[in-house]
Formats: sequence, C-alpha cells, structure tokens
Amino acid sequence: MSAFSERRSKGKRSGIDFALAFSAPPSKKAKFQFRPLNLFKSFTTASSSSSSRARDPFVAMGNALARLFGGIKASTSEVSSEKTLGFAQYKSLVVVGETSKPDARLVTRKGLDARSVVEKVPAYKRLYEETKRRDERLSSLNFELKLAEDEILGLRKTAHIIDVEDEEEEKNVNDLFCPLTEEDEEEVHSALYVGNDRHTILVTHESSNIEITKEIIRCLSPGGWLNDEVINLYLELLKERERRQPERFLKCHFFNTFFYKKLIGGKGGYDYKAVKRWTTQKKLGYSLIDCDKIFVPVHKGNHWCLAVINVKQKSFQYLDSLGGMDGLALQSLAKYLVDEAWDKNNVEMDTHLWKQETVSHPRQRNGYDCGMFMLKYIDFYSRGISLCFSQEDMEYFRKRTVKEILSLRAE
Repeated sequence: MSAFSERRSKGKRSGIDFALAFSAPPSKKAKFQFRPLNLFKSFTTASSSSSSRARDPFVAMGNALARLFGGIKASTSEVSSEKTLGFAQYKSLVVVGETSKPDARLVTRKGLDARSVVEKVPAYKRLYEETKRRDERLSSLNFELKLAEDEILGLRKTAHIIDVEDEEEEKNVNDLFCPLTEEDEEEVHSALYVGNDRHTILVTHESSNIEITKEIIRCLSPGGWLNDEVINLYLELLKERERRQPERFLKCHFFNTFFYKKLIGGKGGYDYKAVKRWTTQKKLGYSLIDCDKIFVPVHKGNHWCLAVINVKQKSFQYLDSLGGMDGLALQSLAKYLVDEAWDKNNVEMDTHLWKQETVSHPRQRNGYDCGMFMLKYIDFYSRGISLCFSQEDMEYFRKRTVKEILSLRAE
C-alpha cells in the first residue's frame, strides 16, 4: 500500500495530513506535493468539525498554513485568540520558517511569533537600506535617520499655496514650483539618460571655468549624490540671478564647497590666512559685512549641510536635512567674520551677542537627497521666503536644476 493510501485508511485526519501526500513510495526520495482540491476539502472538514469555535474555510486555511511553516502550534488549546489568523490577515503577512532568516527590511509584528510573522518597515528606512546596499560609502557614514513618526507626520506637504504679504513674494513662490514644459522634460531626459559618452561636455561656465559633462550632471538623476561641480555652478547661477534682479533677491554671498575645508584646514582647526584672498573688493565688488546673508556649504564626508550667516539680523543658522547640529562650525564662522571685518573694512565686530538660531526646516527621508536639500535651502532663503517644500518635491527640483544648469540660468 502506498504511503498516501495508508494515510487515507486511518479515518478522520487533520488538514495537514491531507495536504501533504507522497508522489513516490517511501523507499525512494520523496518530494512533498500540494493537492489543492484535497487541501481545500480538508480545511472545510476541519472547520466544520470544530465544536468550540466555528471558523470558515479560509480561517482554517490560514491556521493550517501557519502551522505548516512553524508559526503556530498545532494544538488548538495552545493557540491564543491573538494568534488566530484569517485568510485575509494571512495574505498580508510574510511567513518565514524557523531556520531561515527574515529579510533585513522587515520587523516583527507585536504579539506574534517573531520567527513566523513579519511586516514591512516605514518606506524611508527601506529606501535607506536599499541605497546602502548599492553604495558601500553609506556604510561608513556614522549617522542615523532620526526621523520620529510625529516629525514625519508634521512635515508640511508641498506648500505651493501659502499666505503671502505682497505680490512679489507670491511671484517668488510660484516661480519656485513652475512646471517644466514638454521640451524641458525632453532636454533633461536626454542629458541624464541618452548617450554613452560620459566625457561629452554639455556646458561650460566661463567666469568660474566649470565644465559640466554627462558624467557630472548625472548626479542629478534620482538617487544620485550631488558633486562639487554641480553645486558650485548652481551657486554661481544664483549669484548671477541676484545681479540681474537685485530688487527681487536678497544681497547674498555664496561660498563654494571648498571654502569651509580651507578655513578649518590649519593647525587648531582654523586658518584665516588660507581664505584671506577669497573675498577681496577687487574680486567681489562688495564687502561681506554689507550682505544680508552669507551661505557656507559644509561637507561632512558623505553628507551636505549648510551654515548661514545672517548679517543683518546678527544670527547664525545650521541647517542639516537629517536634523544634526555642528556648533564648532558656527564658532569657526563667527571667528572668520570678525577677522574678515577687521581685515577688509577695519571694523571691530563683536559676535558674542549674536544669536544661534534653531529653525524648523524640511528634512530628507532617504540617504541621498542631502545635497538637493542644501541647494533649496539656499535658493529659498536668497529669495527671502520660508522653506515651504518637502521630500516629495525633490524629484521636481532635480529636474529643474538640470534644466537651469543646461541653460546656465537660474530662475
């Protein structure tokens, strides 16, 4: 008698007995097979035979499958109501055997067996893990995505409509979210994805001598980390925009990405002489102490942040899209401003009473948009408006930045 026939002759059996049938005699290496009709029949039988608590066939199916993979003990007396799974619940869960390892992106649902039932984590953590696997550089980055759930929920949705006090500010906000035309979209797509010659020069900015190749501009594709060339050229375009329309934009100075490294590169972590010639009257045509705001990109190895010197309001700000703070950076910049005022203007400036402002600002929810957040902090602040954007706007801002770089004109 075959193993399957022998099983059937024993009378009443559980759903799992009917579900597992040998396709070969016991003497050979047997493989288990599922027989759907018998399986469903056994579930309905098990359901109808339960005297203590009636269950429909799909509830029985969920319980039987969970027992099959080791998630719930077979004894009904040991199954609590907390662990009773219906078919609808079972479909939304991932069952993992005792000897297998759960996926790193999944966490255990509270109240259920940690070995058997798991569910997905928040999307920003999953994206961070996926990015870390693609780029090993993230593994060396010693920061955490400290985004509490209330903080995420508190993030403002793209605020395209905000209360404004005058028409000029409203125009600024509208300009910031102006949709790209079909022609713009095609130009952006071509620059990012069409062609294999990564050394092809797309644009050259003559005054700064910055060349943008296909390889360089592709950092603006989704998931890319912004490089020095793209950031520095964009800051040059923001300064040119201010010169074209000084009545619309604040008077600002935009340091490039190499300034802060030079400033803190000396002995003791500060070297004014290394950057003394960067801001002569001949080069700039103005003095830093006459500016409204001074923007200083700060690179933390694998992460972009922004320091802001608000000259008119006598305050310092540090904007980190991951929520960090670097008080030493602000101290270095305060000392720099004192030395700069004395060297260029023969003015004794006391920054001891200046405020260190902590402002609410949009946060990133992944491991690669820090550079884009930094550029938009600068863009919005140079217009004199609040930071009314969010993570959801980053895809649009990346495309817009490509368009502005290709046209060598920031709008």
